[in-house]
Parts: sequence; structure tokens; C-alpha cells
Amino acid sequence: MCKPTNTITAKVEELMELRKFAEELQNQMDAITDEIKAYMGDEETMMAGSYKVTWKETVSRRVDTAALKKVLGDALDEYTKTITTRPFKIA
Repeated sequence: MCKPTNTITAKVEELMELRKFAEELQNQMDAITDEIKAYMGDEETMMAGSYKVTWKETVSRRVDTAALKKVLGDALDEYTKTITTRPFKIA
């Protein structure tokens, strides 16, 4: 385990405060977004001053790997790729 310096400990504490602030800002942005969407209703576009606001339905297709695993079993493993990540977390 890495032993932090006082400077690094202070940086971790600062980062956690900033994350909390960012969460509060995100909540405010989400509330405003919901208000704009409610105003737009079923409309897909709106001009608000110099801003063009769009809220259009999009369709995407994804492979259901759980369903494929049930059908193909271990044969699915031949077509999967393993990806390694290193997430940075503070708890």
C-alpha cells in the first residue's frame, strides 16, 4: 500500500470536495434539462436565443451477450475480447 504525503492527502480531500460540488452542479443541470424537456413535450427542435435545442429519438442496436451465451454456451468465448482497465476510485 502506498503511503501518502500530507500534500497528497490534501489533494485527495480537495478532489472529494470538488466531486461533491460537481455532483451538486450535475443535479442542477439535470433539473434544468428536465424542465426544458417538459416544455418541449413532443417537439424535437427549438430555437432558444442563438441556441438550437434538439431532443430527438434515436434507435441503437446492441448484441445481447447474455442471450447469446445461453444459446451458444462456451462457443461464445471464442468471439469475446478481454479488456483490462485500471479504474481510479476513492472511497
